[in-house]
Amino acid sequence: MSVTSTVEENHRKKPSSSEKEAEKRRQRWAFWGRKWRRLDYFKLTASLFVHSMALLAPFYFSWSALWVTFLFYTIGGLGITVSYHRNLAHRSFKVPKWLEYLLAYCALLAIQGDPIDWVSTHRYHHQFTDSERDPHSPKEGFWFSHLLWIYDSAYLVSKCGRRTNVDDLKKQWFYRFLQKTVMFHILGLGLILFYLGGMSFVTWGMGVGAALEVHVTCLINSLCHVWGTRTWKTNDTSRNVWWLSVFSFGESWHNNHHAFESSARQGLEWWQIDLSWYIVRSLEIVGLAYDVKLPTESQRRRMAIVR
Repeated sequence: MSVTSTVEENHRKKPSSSEKEAEKRRQRWAFWGRKWRRLDYFKLTASLFVHSMALLAPFYFSWSALWVTFLFYTIGGLGITVSYHRNLAHRSFKVPKWLEYLLAYCALLAIQGDPIDWVSTHRYHHQFTDSERDPHSPKEGFWFSHLLWIYDSAYLVSKCGRRTNVDDLKKQWFYRFLQKTVMFHILGLGLILFYLGGMSFVTWGMGVGAALEVHVTCLINSLCHVWGTRTWKTNDTSRNVWWLSVFSFGESWHNNHHAFESSARQGLEWWQIDLSWYIVRSLEIVGLAYDVKLPTESQRRRMAIVR
């Protein structure tokens, strides 16, 4: 091998400045070495509250509290998947405004943020998937993509910019109202649960129920980009994780979703359990959901991985 070719080979192996910067970001610890914003403190406080309540739950066990956990997890979880994700973020179907707002309010009670914040982040995720500008890129580490990204709003702004991708929501008074008053709704929910069942309902509802739902949602961002199967040719690391589909209400058919982002159905095969789709389909049957989007056969043929 000539000296020239050796030099060229060594030059190609040197990481670029952008790669070095990306590596620094991957190694950074989300809690130290940065300025915290008020929003970061709010999100961290909410997270600590939820997990603290979950840890206290065994000391306040009751059978009725288990039902509260189930209801909290189901109503809040389906609110996230049906409303925030499929209806608002991707506009994969439409419903009357009163129902749209009701579904969004159910999602708000899952303690995962207001619609404007959640939808904006998710739209940026699809716009910049797996790139340096992805809000929760798995390339920055499993725990960063799972949870730590939530507590660094300045980093999110530096990567994606301001929330200019949700003007459709900002124009609606209801979503602006929820954004400004989200804390009061959560506090109100806690007071109602405490009045109905004391600390038992609070710890098992806002603790166990909310914590489980938060981590299942976060697993879609983390696990479903590093482990699982691929059926479609997408330019990202999205994966389908079959065993998570029941707990995530169909969201873990993530490779399906990234292949057909606007599809209201993510479990595309008959055996792929997708409870969120069953809700949307039921609403369509009774006339409450319309303009329901699904991938065409030609789209499926074009995106399929030939084996």
